[in-house]
Amino acid sequence: MKKKIPVRVAGAFLVAGALVCTASCGYKTPPVSPDTVVPMAIEDLRYTLEDGGIQLNWSYPVETVKGSVIEDISRFDLYKAEIAMDEYCPTCPIPFGAPIELAGGPCLDGEQRRKASYDFGDVRSGYKYFFKVRSRKGWIADSEDSNIVSFVYYRPASSPEGLSGVAGDGEIKLSWQPVTTLSDGSRVVGKVSYQVLRSVGGKDFLPLGEAVDGVSFTDTSVRNGQKYFYTVKSLMEYQGEIVEGSVSEDISVTPVDLTPPVPPGGIRAISVSRGTKIFWERVDSSDLGGYKVYRRPANRDDYTLLATVDPAFASYVDLEGNGSVRYYYAITAIDKATPPNESVKSREATVR
Repeated sequence: MKKKIPVRVAGAFLVAGALVCTASCGYKTPPVSPDTVVPMAIEDLRYTLEDGGIQLNWSYPVETVKGSVIEDISRFDLYKAEIAMDEYCPTCPIPFGAPIELAGGPCLDGEQRRKASYDFGDVRSGYKYFFKVRSRKGWIADSEDSNIVSFVYYRPASSPEGLSGVAGDGEIKLSWQPVTTLSDGSRVVGKVSYQVLRSVGGKDFLPLGEAVDGVSFTDTSVRNGQKYFYTVKSLMEYQGEIVEGSVSEDISVTPVDLTPPVPPGGIRAISVSRGTKIFWERVDSSDLGGYKVYRRPANRDDYTLLATVDPAFASYVDLEGNGSVRYYYAITAIDKATPPNESVKSREATVR
């Protein structure tokens, strides 16, 4: 007698077969980029308005998201969005288009981090633009989005003219002429303000404080003796947005130390075998350059400079006096400025 095979067993084999088929015939999921090669997101995307367009600049990434070193980048993907101002919606998603693929390369130039740039000339007046960039390492590892830069393009205001600077003690005063026209010669269409930019080496100018409405600015965050470079950019309001204009010619100004030290105290004069020795108390000043010793005879009011004394010393011996004449001595302190600032004279001292 033949045995009957239970249907449930056959069903079990059919289900198992279906599971095996499903497991082996499905599509592969996209590969996940290893963190060890994913570049850090670019954080310094910047733009500069130029005649007829803009220039975008950013730095090559030099590390992965895990902190390991990246030697080269395969390419950059630059994204752009362009919106007419009469259609702009501040709360809507930014409609970035397909990326512009730009060649990468080594991340370092010697020991310096490389800079990437892209010139974009196809800008239209009355439009708002947005840009962001990603870096890619190989075909599977692209970074997160960079910071987004945006601006409204309109015929820009002319550059400020007549920029000048006056050096002071710990400050530089700047002034320029007001801007009343656009780059094409027509009148400005909105309120104009001004952004002062500063550089120490004459390159990479950075904004200094907030924009100002007037035509002057005083920079008090300077160090005496250091040369600073300045330029001023015009800004114009247009439909609630700020349109960046042209920049002025740059100038350089060096603030000067005009503050003298305090005069020395405790002046004394005594007779010694070789002449007259003058003592004084040291001046406590970080930029003390030394002391000057003055002498006058009792019957005259004008002084003669005897010597300049090193700041490490606080005494001087006068070997040239006439023993029959009473002399009065006074001391001043000088600093390290060029030329040095000199204090007022100390009180007088004479041999009693």
